[in-house]
Amino acid sequence: MSVTQPFRYAQGREPVERQMVFDGKSGKLFCDCGIKSMMIKRLGFELLIGGCTLGIMEEPNRPDDPNILWKIFSSLKLTLALLIVLAIGSVFGTLIPQQESAMELAHKLSPGLARLFSSFQLFDLYHSMWFRFIIALLAANLIVCSINRFPASLRRFRGQPSPERPKLFANLAPQMAFALNRDLEEVSNNTSAYFRERYKRVRSATTAQGEHYLVGERGRCANFGVYLVHLSVLLILLGGLVGSIFGFEAFVNVPEGATVEKVMLRKTRAPRRLPFAVRCDKFSLDFYPNGTPKEYRSDLSFLVDGKVAHRGVLLVNHPITFKGITFYQASYGTIAGNMARLRIASKNGVEDSSFEAQLGKTYDLPGGHAKFEVVDIRSNFMGMGPAVQVQVRAPSGRNPGIWLFQNQEKIRRRFPGIFEKFPQLNPAAFEPFVFSLEKIESRYYTGLQVSKDPGVFIVWTGFFMIVVGLFVTFFMSHRRIWIRISKSPQGVRVEVAGIASRNKVGFAKELDRFRDKLQDYLLEAPPSQAETA
Repeated sequence: MSVTQPFRYAQGREPVERQMVFDGKSGKLFCDCGIKSMMIKRLGFELLIGGCTLGIMEEPNRPDDPNILWKIFSSLKLTLALLIVLAIGSVFGTLIPQQESAMELAHKLSPGLARLFSSFQLFDLYHSMWFRFIIALLAANLIVCSINRFPASLRRFRGQPSPERPKLFANLAPQMAFALNRDLEEVSNNTSAYFRERYKRVRSATTAQGEHYLVGERGRCANFGVYLVHLSVLLILLGGLVGSIFGFEAFVNVPEGATVEKVMLRKTRAPRRLPFAVRCDKFSLDFYPNGTPKEYRSDLSFLVDGKVAHRGVLLVNHPITFKGITFYQASYGTIAGNMARLRIASKNGVEDSSFEAQLGKTYDLPGGHAKFEVVDIRSNFMGMGPAVQVQVRAPSGRNPGIWLFQNQEKIRRRFPGIFEKFPQLNPAAFEPFVFSLEKIESRYYTGLQVSKDPGVFIVWTGFFMIVVGLFVTFFMSHRRIWIRISKSPQGVRVEVAGIASRNKVGFAKELDRFRDKLQDYLLEAPPSQAETA
């Protein structure tokens, strides 16, 4: 069956005469569009034949149609779904303690619930594989959406607006036109000169009726504001992934005067060697009158190949960064030093001496019959307070090792007979001498939090770009202004019209100001200036 009827698209296109062919076997309707016979697809338009709407069968997928995977990733619904999932995950990551802070919560939960949280990696959510996978999906979604919509924006950017747009002036508001008692050519030249000073890409045209048209534009780059936002979001996501994969968080305690080259990773508790050494030259602590710490600072030196490459003062909230690794002042404490004050007495009480003993140094016992050495110093050994280990070196070859406690009498009352039962705890194990510990030297250590995040620069770049992109997107627009200059009974008629991609109200005010200034300029311009222009 073949019929000839006018038909139109629902989008409002004018009716066009086309040859309609209906295939009774397949039940499909074809249209001869002058180039080749093609099947009409139902893409949101209607076909009207003889005043009746006919349903049109949808054409099967053609090779040039995007595949289903591309359609999914170009969907804004997918974007919203992924953002909702990330928001819900971030809520869990905020409410549930992360990493080492989660241990206390895990002990309070039931074993089943703790296993459930652990299986979903909720105790380390931001480093979990599923969270990274959602971020990767969101990045792919942004890329595909940008690729789909970028060609249209590029065409708008490259497009050359035609100066002749008489339809723009068909229903022009009266205040957007004014008349001048001047020469047409003079007004045209002056208008062109004024226009080119304030707008870019000004183009002109003259019709056969003697009408002069001008068009100029501003803000073409506003078409790419949304892509700048997309790119900044991708950079922020990329920076987060780079930091979580290639960065680390660790801690280390550095005694005053000591040097360390390794730190302990927070997540795995495994040691990690630094590309340099860190030395605590000095640790100082100030207190308030009530005894609470006021300020503590660490004077650090960073050594490369044994030489000091950098020095800095580390304070709370004032970190130091060296070779991409940042150090924060996190805590402090005291540890045993290298000196201990010992008292050695004989059982008959005749010989009694007190002196300072240095760790690792050998001393003679009274009488010169044997030697001893302090081989270890602990600030809190076995939970029983300060202690030192003394190694006695006798000529007979009997070299007992004895632990001496500063709080010996308290331990004796708490654990009666403990010193007699265990020879290695007995201060009188090497007769005829009795050892006792009076005091040990203590020194401060500084607790440092160590982190490396190679994605920080990428994230900061993304934040800067997103601010610029949002400004371009919401506060800039692609504005085009048309001017028509024609003869009228009053002399010369000048009309101003324009189109803006967004912020129509603001553009209307700008158009009013432009018209007023143009009118003032043309009224004040002398005829000689027109000829010069």
